[in-house]
Amino acid sequence: MAVANHGTVPRKIVHQGLRLDHDLDRGRYSLWQGPTYIGFLGYHLDEGVATLQHTIINEEYGRQGYARALVTLVLDDLRKQDVKIVPECTYVQGYLRRYPEYNDMLAA
Repeated sequence: MAVANHGTVPRKIVHQGLRLDHDLDRGRYSLWQGPTYIGFLGYHLDEGVATLQHTIINEEYGRQGYARALVTLVLDDLRKQDVKIVPECTYVQGYLRRYPEYNDMLAA
């Protein structure tokens, strides 16, 4: 695992072979690495605003950068759809402090 130098931003995605599945009916994005389920981000969508409710990573994959990768992929997908966000999830709130380039997506 690479250690970021002081003053530099760590890479947002450090894993290869990640896949994001979107289950619109259940309001969740699931993260997979090959055939392995890693975790999900749950949300609620209402009139073009996604309330990001919780980020859950399976315990055996915790603290390995998967949550960061999941949030990055989800935010990038929501941005393509021109969806604004409300970050209820504390992980997403911390992510936005680390990566302020997504703050333009915050709902007013």
